[in-house]
Amino acid sequence: MSHLTGMEIYFKKDFLQYTGSFKERGARYTLLTLNEEQKQKGVIAASAGNHAQALAYHGKQLGVPITVVMPMYTPIMKVEKCKQYGARVIVKGDDMGQSKKIALNLGKRHGMLYINGYDHPSILAGQGTAGLEIVSQVPDVDAIIVPVGGGGMVAGIALAAKSMKPTVKIIAAESEKCPGFFNSFRAGKPTYTTSEPTLADGLAVPLVGCNAFATAKQFVDKCVVVREDYIALAILRLVELEKAVLEGAGATGLAAILQGCLPEFTGKKVVIVLGGGNIDTTLLGRCLERGLAADGRLLKFSITLPDKPGGLAEFTSTTAKLGISIKDIHQERTWLNADIFMVKVYCLAESRSRDHGDALRQALEKQYKFVEWDLQSIN
Repeated sequence: MSHLTGMEIYFKKDFLQYTGSFKERGARYTLLTLNEEQKQKGVIAASAGNHAQALAYHGKQLGVPITVVMPMYTPIMKVEKCKQYGARVIVKGDDMGQSKKIALNLGKRHGMLYINGYDHPSILAGQGTAGLEIVSQVPDVDAIIVPVGGGGMVAGIALAAKSMKPTVKIIAAESEKCPGFFNSFRAGKPTYTTSEPTLADGLAVPLVGCNAFATAKQFVDKCVVVREDYIALAILRLVELEKAVLEGAGATGLAAILQGCLPEFTGKKVVIVLGGGNIDTTLLGRCLERGLAADGRLLKFSITLPDKPGGLAEFTSTTAKLGISIKDIHQERTWLNADIFMVKVYCLAESRSRDHGDALRQALEKQYKFVEWDLQSIN
């Protein structure tokens, strides 16, 4: 990865925590700080995934009753995991906002402490242990890139790392589909930002935490916004080169480098926090295909051929000579503007690299008059 990026890259692999994310740090530390009465009554939280699983797992280990309110759209796998870890799970609420209101009301009614997954002071402190480890493991680190959503992890890491090494640069990275921290950073205060569906769903927090932002804004040096195709490409690179399976949120830090957002760190020592690996199997497949497309290795195009014996064979002979693999092919004879003796062929092909795909494009455009390419395949 260092050779690919031109930087000396180190990964902080928090996706290898037992429940698959960095959230365990804050969850365990917060539970350890509870007084005896709070431990007896238990705690409650609203979460669609990683925070809920971390609390459930460590609550069981420490003997603290855990209740989690999860929105209706939460994947069944994550709901079942929380139940297996011993938590009381309530699936209610159309979104996180509604689930949070339900959790707050239940907490007030039953005397349970509500633990915000990215803004509780103890959560921030727990996440900060990653910063302490990074500086001790890579003492001469130049920059730390942290994916950001609600702001808890970047706040904790930034405070801890800057306290030990004031010269280290802290970079926050988030998806273009919900740039809540970026907008808040620019405005100087927590700013509500509309969230759109994103591969980095774990970062899709419309409003950053007040405590988290108040801490982070003092120490974060730069905030960058990352495109979705580069998040998919980062997931692909991590699978291929690091043999690591990451969710979109966890891969966003690497995506920032692949997108070219941080050229000032070329030749520098850079630590990238890989925060979570809880990705659904079906979504992983889609991410890998999008990553291949963004990398120019999965090509989608249509080509108009003479509808005669040998017409298609001539086309496939061209692709075969170039070493291009045809993954899918479909012929259309009815809905096209070409003359009656032509056929439009839709293809999905796989190449070894972007240059290899460009060679196919040049060969086909030289040989045939009508070739149309999906833009993502050639950009």
